[in-house]
Amino acid sequence: FLHIFILFLSVISIIIASSMTVYAEDETDLKLHARSAILMDAATGRVLYEENGYDVMPMASTTKIMTCILALESGRVEEYLTVSRNAQGQPKVRLGIKEGERYQLKDLLYSLMLESHNDTAVAIAEFLGGSVEGFAEMMNAKAVELGCENTYFITPNGLDATQNGRQHSSTAYDMALITSYALENKDFCEIISTPSHIFQEAGGKKQYTVYNKDAFLNMYEGAMGVKTGFTNGAGYCFVGAVERGEARFVSVVLGCGWPPNKTWKWADTRTLMNYGTGNFFYKTYVGNNVYENIKVVDGIKETAEVKVWREEIGLLLSESEVIVTEYELYEEVTAPVEKGMVVGYERYLLNGEKLAEFPIIVNESVDKITLWYCFGKIVEGFLI
Repeated sequence: FLHIFILFLSVISIIIASSMTVYAEDETDLKLHARSAILMDAATGRVLYEENGYDVMPMASTTKIMTCILALESGRVEEYLTVSRNAQGQPKVRLGIKEGERYQLKDLLYSLMLESHNDTAVAIAEFLGGSVEGFAEMMNAKAVELGCENTYFITPNGLDATQNGRQHSSTAYDMALITSYALENKDFCEIISTPSHIFQEAGGKKQYTVYNKDAFLNMYEGAMGVKTGFTNGAGYCFVGAVERGEARFVSVVLGCGWPPNKTWKWADTRTLMNYGTGNFFYKTYVGNNVYENIKVVDGIKETAEVKVWREEIGLLLSESEVIVTEYELYEEVTAPVEKGMVVGYERYLLNGEKLAEFPIIVNESVDKITLWYCFGKIVEGFLI
């Protein structure tokens, strides 16, 4: 249990660090078309570049990133859902599913992400949340969990909507956080990078083939996807991801032009990714370092060995940036001491801001000195 607790602490520390905004010290102006844009290190949540990245804006079908990851995490992807009249009646773009038809959830996730079908999104939402409203509550709860402070979901498909005086909206920063999280799911990555997918309605009477409409996959080395979007209110939007070795970049452009400027989102995304891959490089810091022993009060040993609870950390840094490592370690602990006990923290700082934090733990147990222990030592002395 203790080891599980320590691992939990480590994960929480990384999540907390991921929510912090640490900027690259650079005043570059990339001259983007987008009204709002951001480039993020997916591993840490560090912002590498942004223009109005915290402005609240509609985000169109990039919304479906959240719809998809919630479906994948539901544990119900092998189940079949029944299409409602409400799902059938959604506006274009739609797959064309009909009320009463049954489909396997995992098949509809390809329809959702590859061709951005609005009827599919509602069918999924009603299946998992009981209703669109119920699923929106799930979406908003997940957004809060991920550290999104300026996101409000109303629909599962991203159509322009208002509710209780609030708009279906997010920020480039929040969408980058959501996407960075989703990319940790291998099934999500497989879906967004699939060229095409064939599936049937449960009765076998209808068959569909959906094709990946994300042109970025063929535009950039290491491209993973992720999701396009457009509504009259949001304009053209795109969330992209690129892997280069161990590095993973996530970009978001919102309000990136309106018709006929459909290609601006691709140009802006290439510009952002060129900036990232050209200026930031992945550096690994190996952990599990052993430190000086910590003093143990009232223990059968005077000291105990300590170490950092991690194996390694990878960070995206520019050539000129330097990570500062900071340690906080208790001066002493009082016995009994259990192996795995947290006695301090190792922190990685950049420009004074915390990128990551890991617990320093005791690497051995030390019992408390008791009368029985002392008696045993006396007896042992006589026997010798």
